[in-house]
Amino acid sequence: MAFAGRQAAGAGKRALGRSAEEVNRDIQLRTAQHIFEVLGELKGCAAKLGQLLAIYELALPPDLAEPYRIALSRLQDAAPAMLPHTVHAAMADSMGTQWRSQFREFDDRRAASASLGQVHRAVWHDGRPVAVKVMYPGGRQAVERDLDHLRRISYLASVFLPGADVKSVTEAICASVTGELDYAAEADHQRAFAAAYAGDPDLYVPDVVAQHGDVLISEWIDGTPVPRIVASGTRAERDRVGMLMVRFVTSGWGRHGLLYADPHPGNFRLLPDGRLGVMDFGACCAWPPAGFDELTLDCCKAIFRGGPGDLAAATRRHGFVETGRAFDSEALYAAITPCGEPLRHTTYRLTTRWLRRQVLRTTNPRLTNVIRQMTMPAYFTPFARSFLTLVGVLGQLETEGPFRDEIVRWLPQLSEALTVADEPEATPPTVDLAAVRRQRLDTGERGLPIG
Repeated sequence: MAFAGRQAAGAGKRALGRSAEEVNRDIQLRTAQHIFEVLGELKGCAAKLGQLLAIYELALPPDLAEPYRIALSRLQDAAPAMLPHTVHAAMADSMGTQWRSQFREFDDRRAASASLGQVHRAVWHDGRPVAVKVMYPGGRQAVERDLDHLRRISYLASVFLPGADVKSVTEAICASVTGELDYAAEADHQRAFAAAYAGDPDLYVPDVVAQHGDVLISEWIDGTPVPRIVASGTRAERDRVGMLMVRFVTSGWGRHGLLYADPHPGNFRLLPDGRLGVMDFGACCAWPPAGFDELTLDCCKAIFRGGPGDLAAATRRHGFVETGRAFDSEALYAAITPCGEPLRHTTYRLTTRWLRRQVLRTTNPRLTNVIRQMTMPAYFTPFARSFLTLVGVLGQLETEGPFRDEIVRWLPQLSEALTVADEPEATPPTVDLAAVRRQRLDTGERGLPIG
């Protein structure tokens, strides 16, 4: 195998006098290149992987980011638009040969790409503008083949995290992707979110209009795509969007018992009235699982109010360290605590530079890196995907805001654990969402215009 060959070559280079750190870095770089050579050949999962990698590529050092960047350009072009006759056939397969009778209008041109299909703009028979998501013909089979391929190459992840239970985590990832093929389940998730946020002054989830087989029809959302705000939004827009994304993901934990696991920027729109519109509910699951509240509370207490011993005990108790494995609790505490820095202040600005520092420290290829000796319970995978994707977007937006207060608002059980001394002369919050709502009400406006 290519990985084994690289390891053998690494041993030879050590014999030629290169340091272990240099060799490990070389192995990591070459492995990343090989991973993305393989990913570039995928069909069904290409767009989904491209969405995720577009965020993480920004957090990597230049030498590791380059293979990501090359692979991304391939992945994002991997799914050409379906021709009209293919779209019509797919619609007929799910809605019957008379499917057009359900619409006043249907645009054959693709309005947007979906991770496993594409979206068309249409007008429902009652006059509502709708978004019609259609799965690619053969998409389900392509994804299944891709996931089998990913299972075969998953051992490569051990280069970065040799202590992880790669097989279990890989299966959890595969289950998540497979779940996104179930449009009936996605429709149920979207209905639950729409009901939970009905009338919310800051967040909007469109109603499900209909779902048939591999076709999902929702109310159409007009607004500014968040990727455009990442690229050229004003400071106020970037802060507001970032804080509303935090609110959406965090508040869902307590409001309806569902986790939104895919806070990718392409799934959000800033509406003309200032609310944040949310789309694509394929990657959702019941949340939290048994024991997760205790895990969160134990780890927050250890990081913000405890010490190395407390954190070591919490990670062992909740399955992040294999039974009997020895590890350096001081090194673990030193590696983890900087990640909590945004919650130690009244306000904080998340940046790609900050995120890059956390990534570099926790993925350092040195054998002494304690993170490499840890594992991750499979049940934690959806949360890890949601949290890391969200942090990646906040870094792209360079969002500044009261992260701690926002989290405690929706997860009050963490209030005591996250109560720490603020920095001297802490600056006031850049974004006061409550004040924004009051201003809208006072002026009689539904929301804030897009600048």
